[in-house]
Order: sequence, then C-alpha cells, then structure tokens
Amino acid sequence: MQVFRGFHHPGIAPACALTIGNFDGVHRGHQAMLALLKSEAEHRGLPSCVMTFEPHPRDYFATVAGKPDLAPARIATLRDKLGELHRCGIDQVVVLRFDRAFAAQSPQAFIDDVLVRGLGTKYVLVGDDFRFGAKRAGDYAMLDAAGQQAGFDVARMNSYEVRGLRVSSSAVREALAGGDMASAAALLGRPYSISGHVVHGEKLGRSLGASAPGGDDGFRTLNLRFSHPKPAALGIYAVRVHGLTRPPLDGVASLGKRPTVDDSGRVLLETYVLGWPAALGADGGYGKLIRVELLHKLRDEARYDGLPALSKAIEKDVADARAWLASQPSAHAAENRQTSRDRII
Repeated sequence: MQVFRGFHHPGIAPACALTIGNFDGVHRGHQAMLALLKSEAEHRGLPSCVMTFEPHPRDYFATVAGKPDLAPARIATLRDKLGELHRCGIDQVVVLRFDRAFAAQSPQAFIDDVLVRGLGTKYVLVGDDFRFGAKRAGDYAMLDAAGQQAGFDVARMNSYEVRGLRVSSSAVREALAGGDMASAAALLGRPYSISGHVVHGEKLGRSLGASAPGGDDGFRTLNLRFSHPKPAALGIYAVRVHGLTRPPLDGVASLGKRPTVDDSGRVLLETYVLGWPAALGADGGYGKLIRVELLHKLRDEARYDGLPALSKAIEKDVADARAWLASQPSAHAAENRQTSRDRII
C-alpha cells in the first residue's frame, strides 16, 4: 500500500475507485465498505483508494472555535489507521491536511479539483451520512449529479449493524470510554490495540517496587507515544504485547497522562511485561515496533501522593492483571497480526 500526503505526486495512480472518510478505528462498518470498494475497483480494473484527513475535521473546527472539548476522542493514531487500511487490502491512501483553505472549499471545487483533476476518480463510494464542502453543503444527490456530468459512478452504502446496533466510530469511543473492551472488540472485529516504536522514557519505573514483581529493575516499561492529546481509552489495562516474541507477551499497561509524575499533558502508553524474556536483554525493546492489545480495563488512572503510593498501586495492578490473564485462553492461540510499515510520500 502506498500512502501520499496530498495528491500532487507523480507516483499516484492516474485513476482510481475511491472512498472518503476519517476511518477512525477502521471498525467493522468501515471494513465492510472497504471490502465493497475493493470489489468494485477490481471489477473496473482500478486501484482502490482511500481519502482521509489529518487532523480530523472536528479537531480543526474545535480549535478554530477555541473549544477543544468539542474535538472527538481519538481511537487510533495515523499509524494504526494506515496499518488497518493496509490489512484491508487498499492499494493507496491519500492523507489530506484539513486546514482553513480546505474547510472553505466549495462542494463543486472539491469535485473538480480533488476528485476529477486530482485523483481521476472513476467510482466513488460514500456512507449514508456523507457531506462535503464548506459548511457541509454538498450531499449524496449533488455528488451523484456531478458524477453523471463528469463521468464517474457514485454509490452509497447504508449503515452497518451488529445485533441491531449501528457500528460507528462514536460507538467504539463510547465502549472504550466505559472500559468495555469486549464491546469495543466486537465493534472493531479485533481487540483494541495501539502500535508504535518503543521509545526511551524517564527510567522512573526502574526505581519503583524494586522488591516487588519488577525485581531489581523495578517496573521496567515499554513506552509508546500516543500522538493525539485526547485518546478514546484511558486507564490501566491487562494487555498482550506483539512484535517482540512468539507467542506474544502478557503485561499490564497504563494509558494516560501520568498525573503523579508528569504535568506535561503528553499521552503515553507504558507497558510492564509480566516475565521479561532474558533473551531480549535488559534494553532489548528499545526501537522495536510493537503492538499492544488492551484486553481488559483494571481501573481508571489516578493521582497518588508520592512514589511509594504509586508503587503500591502498580503492585496491585500487576497482581490483578496476572489473575485476569490467567483466566483467559492461552496467548499461543492469539491472532498474530503483524504491525505494518507504510511508505509515506
């Protein structure tokens, strides 16, 4: 899969079958749409193409309005969204920057400049609530009429439901906010996960609980940055870590802003592995691309009065995670989806 920042690149296909959306989480409704897009693209002999946006349009409008609380919580980082689009078999992704100029573009200019001249679109598949252009003035009827004039087909896909529930990014966010990881997994079609390269932290975990389950190195953690300031999930979780060994490794993770030790507001996923493999060496995780599945929420994030209280809380989290994971099917049976690397042009 090729990924393009914008559509002014010589490597982009001269024509395509296209769908447009934010695709936050790439849930089962998105997957059904992408499967239909791929089928239509193959029927027409065209590459399948997804147009998505960064930042999320609602992030942009919330910033302009000076009301950051209006921005939606983010399910997935751009890396994870691209990884799931790749797994769905999409040929190319165009990531457009949603800014003032793009927000002011009229529906007709979007059709002419982006769909026709920019991407050579021959087929467009949209959702049943699709709107586009400045002030969301463009709708399906307008797009369909424009397609008849410009020579591209337009199709609309109805909402996707599971057990009578409409599958949507909002429903996934609600499940994650409530700590209902089973419902989130049902909506996503897979366990909720976050991937990235392991980065160096402040090494604070090494000084915590040296006499507890972390041993002489305390609670050594694998740290991943979550690039958005408002993640859909927050708290302490029992997890499984893919990308270091086979089978994956059990662990306990904290996703949040670390209120006891950090006031920067930066979101970090810190994972302590339950039984670090000696073969990896003490620092064998740094720089590795891993995927952490958040399987069960243990509790909310909390602020503690000092490091001893924090260490004691972590000890309990480790024990609770061990107990929950021991009650689940073996990690050997877990699906071993690879993290993916996309070439961003």
